[in-house]
Amino acid sequence: MAEAAPQTDQIPAPPGRRWLWPGGLSARLLVLTTLFVSIAALMVLPLVLAAFEEQWLLDRVRSAELAALATEVSPDGKVTRQLSTRLLDGAGVVSVAIQTDGMRRLVLAAPRTMQTPYLVDLRRQNPGSWISAPFQTLFGGEGRMVRVVAEPRLLKDSEFIDIVIPDDPLRLELIGYLWRLLAVTVFAALVIGGLVYLSLNTFLVRPMQRITRAIERFRVDPEDPRARVQMSGRRDEIGRAEAELDRMQGDLLAALQSRSRLAALGEAVAKINHDLRNMLTSAQIASDRLAAIGDPKVAQAMPRLERALDRAVALATNVLAYGKSSEMAPDLRSVPLRPALEAASEDAALEKDGVALTIEAPEGATVLADPDQLHRILMNLMRNARQAMAEMKRSDPGRITVSLVREDDQALLRLADNGPGLPQRAAVNLFQPFVGSARHGGTGLGLAISRELALAHGGDLVLASTGPDGTVFELRLPSPRPEATVRKRRNSRTPATAGK
Repeated sequence: MAEAAPQTDQIPAPPGRRWLWPGGLSARLLVLTTLFVSIAALMVLPLVLAAFEEQWLLDRVRSAELAALATEVSPDGKVTRQLSTRLLDGAGVVSVAIQTDGMRRLVLAAPRTMQTPYLVDLRRQNPGSWISAPFQTLFGGEGRMVRVVAEPRLLKDSEFIDIVIPDDPLRLELIGYLWRLLAVTVFAALVIGGLVYLSLNTFLVRPMQRITRAIERFRVDPEDPRARVQMSGRRDEIGRAEAELDRMQGDLLAALQSRSRLAALGEAVAKINHDLRNMLTSAQIASDRLAAIGDPKVAQAMPRLERALDRAVALATNVLAYGKSSEMAPDLRSVPLRPALEAASEDAALEKDGVALTIEAPEGATVLADPDQLHRILMNLMRNARQAMAEMKRSDPGRITVSLVREDDQALLRLADNGPGLPQRAAVNLFQPFVGSARHGGTGLGLAISRELALAHGGDLVLASTGPDGTVFELRLPSPRPEATVRKRRNSRTPATAGK
């Protein structure tokens, strides 16, 4: 069976300098810009055609007025048929009539018989008929006549001038003008669309292509220096996008490097985990032999040693599972608070630096938690407080005060110390691994793990306050219900009763 070829991501090659990107944003911008300019020109087209037809008709009216003036200069107001024909042909009309003092007078007329013309009154036209007139001329057919009525300009004493002209010359003029107008419109659409396209391509599309290539390179190889976006220095939205992308790439690269260090650390821990478990097992065997000696001092120290060894063995057993995914799910139990605090203070070595522990909680108070994980949380908090107070030179002794407050179905533990407070840089990234440590050389893993354990319990660990007077952490844990506690006690008595 042939092996499948491994699929590997390849760094996309940067495209050449192309002004048109088929199927991309550039081509769409060019097409849309040209289309919108053409649509705008087509919307104006009826108005332009209507104005052209009106002006053409007015020119024929003025020519007819000049022809009518020629008849008035004749001695008897009459002209010969030959002169009338020449005047009508020169004006491009078939007949000319003038109305004066309510009397309509035919000034010039062709000898041929005319069909009934349709009327165009230029004195009063509504917008609808004015816009639709050119289309009636274009699609009305051939051989028609049009009667035009307009106000005279040269014949001052006349009320109006009435002319009849053939429709075909006007239709031919409109068709020619329409083709010229369409050619100009297409040319303008291409020129304007090209200019808009080049502008958008220069100021928008090409920067977006550069950002997209940077994102693609960063996805394939985040550590490639060419994957970082090149800053253009612009102050608009493109410049902001470049700045935010550069910041995001930096943060993500730092997170990936941190994860790589964590993976290397987990691999190293996995290698020594087996030997560490063997060493702890040997230590447990040695502690059992020491317990059999019967020395009172040894017997006094043995519970603390056995407890520390048990927790170390459990931690070493679960370290691989922790490195692969997350912490083990907590085994919630009703844990007495005061013994848990005292055990955590012993392992945190508060007595080493003379730090006093004050517990402000009722006797017999309990919380719902995993005993081992609760011990790790409390020990981390107390050890951090002790180390912070040990580094500060002061006359009064260090003090850690733990108080318990019940809030609905949660128990709120407040751990307050009188230390120097946390630096600003540590308070910002307090629960982030490798960046939240307040001590030189620290990793910041203690608080990060503690908060993860608290969240797994259904609670949380937060920094309530910090300053020169001390630091206060708040640990929220589920509060055990009385009926659950009673039921658990009854269940614990059942085997003893059954054995009687």
